[in-house]
Amino acid sequence: MAPTPAQPLTPAARAQAIKGCARTLGFDTVGITDLSPTPHADALTQWLELGFAGTMRYLHRQAAKRREPARIVPGATRAIVVTRNYYNADPPPEPHAGRVAKYARGEDYHHTLAAPLEGLAARCVAFGATPAHTRSYVDAGPVPERELAQRAGLGWIGKNTMLIDPERGSFFFLACVLTDLDLALDPPFDADRCGSCTACLDACPTHAFPEPRVLDATRCISYATIEHKGPLPEAVAGQRGDWIFGCDICNDVCPWNQKFASSAGAMEMTPRLAWLRRDVFTDMSAEEFGIQYGSTPLERPGLAGMRRNCGD
Repeated sequence: MAPTPAQPLTPAARAQAIKGCARTLGFDTVGITDLSPTPHADALTQWLELGFAGTMRYLHRQAAKRREPARIVPGATRAIVVTRNYYNADPPPEPHAGRVAKYARGEDYHHTLAAPLEGLAARCVAFGATPAHTRSYVDAGPVPERELAQRAGLGWIGKNTMLIDPERGSFFFLACVLTDLDLALDPPFDADRCGSCTACLDACPTHAFPEPRVLDATRCISYATIEHKGPLPEAVAGQRGDWIFGCDICNDVCPWNQKFASSAGAMEMTPRLAWLRRDVFTDMSAEEFGIQYGSTPLERPGLAGMRRNCGD
């Protein structure tokens, strides 16, 4: 007797298999949503018109695709959104040193997440997705990760514009696989659990939040020390304290992080760069910088940027 042909997987069964694969690859949470237009398209337009993107002109070029994610990878219909925890507690301050944001204290997450994310994309293809319509993104390209993550049920967008997971806080990386694989959708996370709390807004020393869930990047310490070229903006230069790369203030004060953030533990997240002496870059050559920091997020501003950040 001939064997009975295997029944094709349902979208729900495929979704469960993909989620299991994501967790096996080291991701902490995973959700699935569609690529319909984002509900905050008008807010993005206004944000750009107000100049809150600063010198990040690429956001203007990407705006149309951020408003309509289906245009990012023609033919794709689903976003598989994953998170990976990077939290590690702050070590004690060091004399004559500057502080580096938690996410940047290990290897560059663009590199460490690339392989597992490609593995997830390959799993989609194995289930029948078209390679040409399946692409992975690690905080790159025109993907509105936080909006997709909220629609995929992974959390809500807090008043500091960060995605907050009610069980983990907000110290995690976001990444996506866009695909044409037919997968069952997860319900969105519709609750706003910030309530009346304004801890993140009140703690920002540069007043970078003109209103809840609106960030003026030109006043943000992270933007100034990472993305901005040239001298530090006046709004930031005298208010950034000991931060020389990025800033964690609005995350550190969040009650959800104070209660639920837990150590990542992964080797690539070891906080080896938490504090750096301010004179470490003074006499460093470009070659030496590349050897020591080329595989870390500090490569973004480069040697010149880090020398600027370490100045008074």
